[in-house]
Order: sequence, then C-alpha cells, then structure tokens
Amino acid sequence: MQRIIDAENSDLFDVLAHVAYAMAPLTREERAARAKVEISTHFNSKQQAFLDFVLAQYVRVGVEELSQDKLSPLLRLKYHGAIADAVADLGQPEEIGKVFVGFQRYLYQPPIQSGL
Repeated sequence: MQRIIDAENSDLFDVLAHVAYAMAPLTREERAARAKVEISTHFNSKQQAFLDFVLAQYVRVGVEELSQDKLSPLLRLKYHGAIADAVADLGQPEEIGKVFVGFQRYLYQPPIQSGL
C-alpha cells in the first residue's frame, strides 16, 4: 500500500490517513522535524539529545524503533553499552520509560494552527 501511494518513507498512520481522509502523507523525516519543535519545549537538553537519537533511528529504520521493547537496545546503542551513563543523563528507568513513551505523542499530533 505504501508503494501504491508513493509513501514508502511514511508510517502506516499516514497511509491510512491518506486512504481514509485524502490527507497528504508525511515522511518520517517530516514527522520527526515537527516533533523536534515540541520536544525542545518539553524535555531537558540531555533528554532532547537522546530523543534526537531515537528520532534519527525512527527516520532511518521505521516506526518499529518506537516500540517499548526497543528502549533498552536504543539506550545501549546511544550510550555504547553503558546503561549507568544513560541513567546518569536521563534519570531512573521509570523516568526514561516515560520520556520514551511521552515524546511519541508529538509525532502524531496535528500541527498547531496559528492565526485562527
């Protein structure tokens, strides 16, 4: 389906929105760029650095990188296997989990319309 509508670099969400509502699909890169604006206002600099890394993986690989079971491998990759460094930068595991799950809403929320 993604190939049919020329949306191979988009999420299934965008494909379905295109089919159901004739919305132009966003690429993962466009979706990540929009999310970065919100991330910069809701997360501290160390969290932003980690989330930028996660977004780069998401753009490169796909939405499966946002799965909860990918959190530990992403932390190991970003921090070169040093989970203690991740905890020092990002907080306790519960907090890291909240950051990882919490930022994802910014990927799929509609952009804020100005001047309305």
